[in-house]
Amino acid sequence: MKSDTTKKDHRALLLVDLQNDFVQGGALEVPGGLEVIEVANTLIPKFSWVVATQDWHPADHQSFASQHAELAIGDQFLLDGIPQIAWPDHCIEHSRGAEFVASLNQDQIDHVVRKGTHRLIDSYSAFYDNGHQHSTGLADDLRRHGIEHVFAMGLATDYCVRATVLDAISKGFRVTLVVDGCRGVEMQPGDIERALEEMRDAGAELIRSDEL
Repeated sequence: MKSDTTKKDHRALLLVDLQNDFVQGGALEVPGGLEVIEVANTLIPKFSWVVATQDWHPADHQSFASQHAELAIGDQFLLDGIPQIAWPDHCIEHSRGAEFVASLNQDQIDHVVRKGTHRLIDSYSAFYDNGHQHSTGLADDLRRHGIEHVFAMGLATDYCVRATVLDAISKGFRVTLVVDGCRGVEMQPGDIERALEEMRDAGAELIRSDEL
């Protein structure tokens, strides 16, 4: 664990869902997901405050297609009134799939945000559930450590990274997206590019890791 953020450093690195189920061999594999771990390990020492998010679902999470006889993976439906995609069972709490990828430098992660813990609502963003009903407390935690500028990367570009970046901007943080540290699901052709454009249009700066 590193020392606390100094007053001169107002930046934090936010690692989104670098978990076994989202990389090669995982239940919800993001193509190329394992490639971003090297980017994360390169960037972690450059920041004095590092936050990692962790999908942490109960086994009967209602976003899972397995919980609905009429649904197949990838189907869209309403979950408690909120638009939802039916996902394969993934990142079940205390499972190997929910663990961080072993090659990730976890010793220098200062804070972990677990999300998706309520069975009736999914949570892509590191800040809120998908209905913006409950806060994870991350915004307050960042402010307590003097953070004004968040650098985000992780999995997946078009879902959890996108939601996290948009919420960070809405909470008043300056946001930089490290594009080569992200990979997407691309359920529909163009989803990744549309997500990048939406984040850019909302005010996020898009860079590559070698620009840091």
